[in-house]
Amino acid sequence: MKAVVLAAGEGIRLQPITLTRPKHLIKVGGKPILEHCLNALKASGIDEALVITHYMADAIRQYLGDGKSLGLKIEYAEQKEILGTGNALGVAEPYVKDEFLTVYGDLLFTAETVKSVIETHSKEKPSATMAVVPVENPENYGIVELENEKNVKRIIEKPAHEQPPTNFANAGVYVFSAEIFEKIRATSASARGEWEIPDALSLLISEKKSVLAVKISRDEWMDIGRPWDLLEANRWALARMKHKISGFVENGAHLIGPVTVAESACIRSGAYVEGPAFIDEECDVGPNCYIRPGTSLGRKVRIGNACEIKNSVIMDRAHVGHLSYVGDSILGENCNLGAGTITANYRLDAGTIKMMVKDKVVDSGRTKLGAVLGDNVKAGINALFMPGVKVGNNSWVGPGVIVCRDLPPNSLILLKQDVEKRQLNP
Repeated sequence: MKAVVLAAGEGIRLQPITLTRPKHLIKVGGKPILEHCLNALKASGIDEALVITHYMADAIRQYLGDGKSLGLKIEYAEQKEILGTGNALGVAEPYVKDEFLTVYGDLLFTAETVKSVIETHSKEKPSATMAVVPVENPENYGIVELENEKNVKRIIEKPAHEQPPTNFANAGVYVFSAEIFEKIRATSASARGEWEIPDALSLLISEKKSVLAVKISRDEWMDIGRPWDLLEANRWALARMKHKISGFVENGAHLIGPVTVAESACIRSGAYVEGPAFIDEECDVGPNCYIRPGTSLGRKVRIGNACEIKNSVIMDRAHVGHLSYVGDSILGENCNLGAGTITANYRLDAGTIKMMVKDKVVDSGRTKLGAVLGDNVKAGINALFMPGVKVGNNSWVGPGVIVCRDLPPNSLILLKQDVEKRQLNP
């Protein structure tokens, strides 16, 4: 069975990280989200995939190539405009025949999830089969109402103004017959001017066609919509990968639990690394630093003396200067934090931390959440980033500055100092 992978979206809610890369190429657990997705497809028995692209399409094509490195045959098609998941799926019509798998390429899911959807569809022969997953906040998802435990009765998109009939969300993993393309053409644009897959499914249901749901475990699936979801996705990936220590570990360094150290990485004496953790090629860690669980360090990352990194994603070529603390944070590529830089991750009142997402203040529901820095951010010595702040790429934060509000890209913020000069009496 061929897979269609939808990877056209921009990921606006994940800015500033997605200002310089597509959402699908953000690395968690050392690999892009899209690569995790394709690996799960390969492990489920899929050997051919069509990737639908738009935003930074060339970056995705360049990274994946023809798919041989992943054991897949990969083709590409482009969605000309971002006009919804239904419109994106419609682009695939000339490339598929009969039944095919469709997945959203910005999700994490297991091979078992894919297998269960394919097996149910092959056995029951409905018009469509979709995975559903229990969620804690159904008002944030497309909710699926079932009858007889497996038949889809209706799909309600983000039911904020009514009591959700269930807590089962659309998991973005489907098997369709070619019939779905006819239904996509028959749907109307949503209020946002987009054509969506759930609307095409609703047409099938209204015509008494069989649409089945396969319930999957919450542990088998991960949605990545907001910046703090990247931290959870990173832990999800770290918990499922096979860890191996291949690099140079000096005497006096301590690696505890599941830790990966790439072949050209160096862990210096006095470093204490607790897994799950991932340390990529050419990293230089320590001496005398503490890498706590849930941390991924990208290629050529430097962690200086006496630093502490906790539950964070540090992207390629970032440098964290000595005596710094990075907690529950995301640092983009080429960031450089001066000595003594702090990313605060806890409110004084112990409340949940809010963050600006698409020009709205959103409660993360987390009591521990640090900063999100885009690529090429520089911070001077003793800079302090308050919980939940975002800093746009190419910004400079001067020594001693306390960043308590989001900064747009290309910002320069300096501390103005009043100095009093007196003459000492001899």
